[in-house]
Amino acid sequence: MKTTYIDSSRKTFITAILMTIISLNVNAFDITELKLPNSNKIVLKFMFRNGSICDPIGKEGLTYTTAKMITEGGTEGMTSSQIKEKLYPMASNYYCTVDKEVTVFTFEVHRDFLAEFYKIAKGLISNPSFLVEDFSRVISAQQNYVDKVIRSSSDEEYSKKALEDYLFRGTSYQWMVQGKSASVKNISLDDVKAHYKQFFSAANLNIGIAGNYTADFVATLINDMKQLSPTVQPIIPAAPRVKMQEGVNIEIISKANALGSAIFTGFPIVLNRSGDDFAALMVANSWLGEHRKSYSLLYQKIREARSMNYGDYSYIEWYESGGQNMLPVPGVPRISNYCSIWLRPVQTAKGLKGQYPELSSINLGHAYFALKMAIREMDNMIQQGMTEEQFSTTRDFLRSYMKLYVQTPAKRLGFLMDSKFYGRKDYIAEMDILLEKLTLADVNNAIKKYWQVQNMCVAIVTDDSEATELVKSLKTNADAPMSYSNSLKEVLPKSVLAEDEEVAKYKLNVRNVNIVKSEDTFR
Repeated sequence: MKTTYIDSSRKTFITAILMTIISLNVNAFDITELKLPNSNKIVLKFMFRNGSICDPIGKEGLTYTTAKMITEGGTEGMTSSQIKEKLYPMASNYYCTVDKEVTVFTFEVHRDFLAEFYKIAKGLISNPSFLVEDFSRVISAQQNYVDKVIRSSSDEEYSKKALEDYLFRGTSYQWMVQGKSASVKNISLDDVKAHYKQFFSAANLNIGIAGNYTADFVATLINDMKQLSPTVQPIIPAAPRVKMQEGVNIEIISKANALGSAIFTGFPIVLNRSGDDFAALMVANSWLGEHRKSYSLLYQKIREARSMNYGDYSYIEWYESGGQNMLPVPGVPRISNYCSIWLRPVQTAKGLKGQYPELSSINLGHAYFALKMAIREMDNMIQQGMTEEQFSTTRDFLRSYMKLYVQTPAKRLGFLMDSKFYGRKDYIAEMDILLEKLTLADVNNAIKKYWQVQNMCVAIVTDDSEATELVKSLKTNADAPMSYSNSLKEVLPKSVLAEDEEVAKYKLNVRNVNIVKSEDTFR
């Protein structure tokens, strides 16, 4: 099947149907074309419908290992070092991304070097060398990530991965794409070779191409990729249906020498980009906590008014590498979806006492208060909805802002390919049409339909010194008084201090609170 997109976006859409079967037998071969006559760059994307949900039990992380072996290894005719030397003068680029349901390989090159570059790209995808020395390097880095890096490099990313482990526990969405400490140890080079043959075939491949290319090249590309394990029909597991947990369930990860408390909380929803209500929920989410936007409620209340942390955001789908990406990126589409709130680290009692002598008597830092305030803000939106002014301003902002998602040919192509994953044709263009037609009632109805605050999972990565007191406060649903330095408290408006008292008394529907040692996570 072939679909071509011309430079000007077509404003049509296809209504998507969510998967309800136990497994998915993928056998479609598809190509997405984005003709850019004035571009001097060619972009190729190979999207395989596999992802970490295809990892065998006990060998979680195998899809990631296989993908990395393709991009960080060589071909049957060239080593990885030889490839790098060959490509250096071309100023080309290639990389892979692995998520829950897809693996995407992206190749970018100046059109003058396409013929020579394509030989290498084709070799990597269809004839990877899978050398022992490349495997040793890749698996060592992967083991180091699951054993050390995720626990030590960024507590923010740690909390996000910890929430997914908690929220999706017992399903194929639970583990990180890099796997677990024990499972990575079980992966062998033979496993990689077998996994490649089974799950990287023409039958579960979608191809994308963007730029000023010829019809002859497209024909060659299609013919070459049809030879990719042509007899294999992989059975791809369907995305898991996650049951909503009852009550607010909290997992506190106790870590030595944590600089603060990183919080990530969320709950599953049935809505994703395939549904037209997604546009309405985008408006609500943008007002509550659009990623890296200072106008949002969470940012204004927690960071701006109270100087508690660096940023506070909300999401209605997975946001890849939020610490590095200012804008959403393509290549991580998912059927199973969840809403979430990300509170970047707030200070612990130990940190506050060390910085401000006047706070020497406190036993608890800002995590409990921040969590209450964030959930309360969502609750207020559910109860009160948005006003007409809030709605129209946010909707108009999003209609312009979404166009920034596709500033490069690679991103435009990526979002077009993601659109097909959801059964749409052009997600960016279709959302613009839906946003234009939205009413305030549509948004407020979507808020009440999809948002709630009574049932959710919470992951908090915090210092050992904070964990026990935090558990005590959460289990008893105690008040959460806010602690300020004298210099800050003196300049705060009375309205902020009055709101603090309301937040302190706000009750969470806490059901379970557990402490997990950092060294016991992702085992």
